[in-house]
Amino acid sequence: MTAGAIAGCAGRGSDDGDGTAGDGTGGTDGNETDGGDGGGSEPVSGGELVYSQQVSPIEFDPIVVNDIYSQQVCSQVFEPLYAYDESTNPVPHLASEEPTVERDGTRYVVELRDGPRFQNGDPVTASDVKYSLLAPVEEETANAPDVEMIDTIEVVDDRTVQIDLQYGYGPFYTLALTRNVVPESVREEDKDAFNLESPVGSGPFEFDDWTEGQFVDLVTWDDYWGDTLPHLDRLRFEPVEESTTRVVSLETGQSDVADGITPQTWETVQSADNMSLQSEPGISYYYIAFNCNEGPTADPQVREAIDYAVSMDQAVSNFIEPAGERNYAPVPLPVADSWDFPTDEWADIGHDRDTDRTAELLSDAGVPEDYNFRIIVPPDDLREQIGVSVSNGLNEAGYDAEVRRYDWGTFLDTYDTGNEDDYNMYALGWLGGPDPDSYVYNLFHDGQIGATNGTYYENDDLMDDIIEARRASDIDERRELYESIIPTVLEDRVHLPSYSLRVSIGVRDYVNDFVAHPRSQYNPRVLSNYNNVWLDQ
Repeated sequence: MTAGAIAGCAGRGSDDGDGTAGDGTGGTDGNETDGGDGGGSEPVSGGELVYSQQVSPIEFDPIVVNDIYSQQVCSQVFEPLYAYDESTNPVPHLASEEPTVERDGTRYVVELRDGPRFQNGDPVTASDVKYSLLAPVEEETANAPDVEMIDTIEVVDDRTVQIDLQYGYGPFYTLALTRNVVPESVREEDKDAFNLESPVGSGPFEFDDWTEGQFVDLVTWDDYWGDTLPHLDRLRFEPVEESTTRVVSLETGQSDVADGITPQTWETVQSADNMSLQSEPGISYYYIAFNCNEGPTADPQVREAIDYAVSMDQAVSNFIEPAGERNYAPVPLPVADSWDFPTDEWADIGHDRDTDRTAELLSDAGVPEDYNFRIIVPPDDLREQIGVSVSNGLNEAGYDAEVRRYDWGTFLDTYDTGNEDDYNMYALGWLGGPDPDSYVYNLFHDGQIGATNGTYYENDDLMDDIIEARRASDIDERRELYESIIPTVLEDRVHLPSYSLRVSIGVRDYVNDFVAHPRSQYNPRVLSNYNNVWLDQ
């Protein structure tokens, strides 16, 4: 949802500013980024790459898409003005150069390249850019916070847009201008068909066919406007929710690349002769969130009691490592590092496990001894294990607690209702952009309640600070605000932060030039200015 998705950074990589530049054979020395060893041979065109996802995509319109796995498909079909490089630095793609920023950060002028076309043959125009940036707000989609600060967009000419903001927004370039562009005429003709039957983008792959829960088939767009065509002919996405099954499909060659290598399967992939493991620090944050609206968890003392019920350090060590790392704050570890946040201080806010203290605080808060706490989790083994760790602690303290695992559709319909009967806690993750706003605003601001925020947490002063941090253009001013905001939500136990996952992908040895991207939404990145995946024939 928004710049992130339900489920800061490394140094700038080399880039010449052209999203399709280079010879498309790998960027460095040929073997350094290979999924397999490549043998130093020349790239071969043709073939189909099968990519095992953790969850089935559900829709394909970038205006409304808000889950990782649908975005993984969209990133092949659609393109942004500015794409992320090997890390999370935006570089020109459909745009010809970096934006011109005027009026103290409230005006952005973007020039389009001469040449990009959509897959129906129409040119990508400034009008399409305007439409793509304004539609989320006009249609009140979950992506609206990405662009709600836009006041007006003027189409200067077919290749120039002038974007005026209502207020300065620090991460506008990083989060808003990296959104995908859609063809206005095609989408307006039939939005439902555009979303579920025949999406049309400007990317190197075009939509072929799909059956939810089974596959999505893309084919190379032979008339792609870029300088380089993909080596692959076809790209198939197949959802395989069970992690061991994903690795078995990789071992047997049923899939060529598998997403989401878990702690349980890590060693299997890492030690195998016929595949390799690619792992990068991920831009992700996973947590237990409380229902602050109804029920016992609306009481801060109860939330603190539950903090005492679990050793999150131990839970992450038991169930997440080495595929992830303990995270003590509601921003991804790479973002916290790049902003130089005092994470060591924040780590001291949480409590060590003390179930006697849990029982004492719950009793003092008046929670009935027969109360049954309800923790809901999506279909993810790791988040379920974290939920079970919390429920076990409550059980040991003398209280009933159940973990309910829902399919994604049911979970997404349930976690943000604020109803005590639906949940007291939920386990979720957020994969946003490389800026604290992507997490703090979407997960805690009351304007996102019922959309991306299921906590219903109230704190008027904090909400004002979140907006101020969002609108400030000075990074030092923003850092100071976040260093006040984040400890407040930690001390109020709105969330129990848990971990940040690494992007961990298994790659068969015959897959060459595959490079895992730190933002899961952009995997598999099979064609970029620094790589072009090919298969040994």
